[in-house]
Amino acid sequence: MPDIVKLKADLIRDEDLRLKPYRCTAGKITIGVGRNLDDVGVTKAEALMLLDNDVVRVTADLDRTLPWWRKLDEPRRRALANMAFNLGIERLRGFRKMLAALEAGDYARAAAEAQDSLWASQVGDRAARIVQTLRTGA
Repeated sequence: MPDIVKLKADLIRDEDLRLKPYRCTAGKITIGVGRNLDDVGVTKAEALMLLDNDVVRVTADLDRTLPWWRKLDEPRRRALANMAFNLGIERLRGFRKMLAALEAGDYARAAAEAQDSLWASQVGDRAARIVQTLRTGA
């Protein structure tokens, strides 16, 4: 067995460490330290680890940007986090009327504002579920 610490250092030196996808010299989509996503992909465990990290990031973004969101009931917090995950926090902030209605507890108006958006027409069933949750809290 090779010295794993030295092997990793060699691979980082030779492959580089890239945190965003790129095309390698063979034209394959690659990330990290030479991870060929086209041929190797990720394991279920790796995908779920990424999801865990993304959920932490999204909820921290909501805490920082919309601190009142923690006062919503759990289903509506989950719905808003789902939207933030899908849109990113900056695009979610563009839903000003929906967010103002949510903060004010006007859930019917918040649901209507979410429904009346390009986003809702783009994501279909996902939007229908989120809108229903915003409206009913269930």
